[in-house]
Amino acid sequence: MDTLEAMAIFMRVVERGSFSAVARELGLSQPTISKQIGALEKRLGGRLFARSTRQLCLTDEGQRYYEHCRQILAAVDNAEHSFQTGQERVAGPLRIGSSGSFGRIQIAPRLHGFLQQNPDVSIDLQLSDENVDLVGEGIDVAVRIGQLKDSSLVARQIGLTRRRVFAAPTYLELHGVPVTPGELSDHNCLVFNQLEHFDSWSFEHCGEWSSVQVKGNVRSNNSESIRQMVLSGLGISLSPSWLFSEDLQAGRVVALLEGYTPPSLPIHAVSPPDRRQSARVRAFIDYLRDAFAVDGDVCIR
Repeated sequence: MDTLEAMAIFMRVVERGSFSAVARELGLSQPTISKQIGALEKRLGGRLFARSTRQLCLTDEGQRYYEHCRQILAAVDNAEHSFQTGQERVAGPLRIGSSGSFGRIQIAPRLHGFLQQNPDVSIDLQLSDENVDLVGEGIDVAVRIGQLKDSSLVARQIGLTRRRVFAAPTYLELHGVPVTPGELSDHNCLVFNQLEHFDSWSFEHCGEWSSVQVKGNVRSNNSESIRQMVLSGLGISLSPSWLFSEDLQAGRVVALLEGYTPPSLPIHAVSPPDRRQSARVRAFIDYLRDAFAVDGDVCIR
């Protein structure tokens, strides 16, 4: 038994809470994962997990062993990185997390170019509009928009997403066109509720900032749902420019309040704490940052 490999597998089982999830992640069978854990328990002379039919829980000894494993494997990783600096190959699996809309529109189309430059990398793109647990889901790097709430993450700002106010012509024909931010309070505003202060929209005009409290009959945690509601003529949204760029060109929506500029949102690439960024993670972050630098809707300041 390779003890370090078994320790790494044990840590992943703890973090994912499932033998089968780790087996899928590593491309192994579930019996192989169980066998590795069993061999580790035999070597240690005790149980790591208190198994039940419903869940997988660590024993007290297993919890202590897990903490030691984290320290040991981090030390091994750091030692290898110190030795290999400048020599590490961009290769291996890369598990990327993103919100659904940004992942589909901004990340997925760029993977072809990244993989052409780095053909030895294999990607697992996980899309969710919730801020998932990076360690628990085995995410190597996640792209998040907006101010970061978890200060423990290793973060690097890689861009900004511009925002504009959008509405469908059918909505404006029925309800009129707001010409100042203050008039938004009289309109049905559709809000993306994953952002802080989502119902207070701010704008800069001639060097001065102002805010308006908006209200509407629908809110959502999914920006593409907001887009569909805007296209249907339900209301007005303050959304990323890239979400409506094709609709704007096709005349399906109108950009409003163009003299008033909402604040752009930072885009960060985040990684779990206590995990060294591999060459493939660093290469992917650099690739995205360079790609965003030439994009009109997603930019570098």
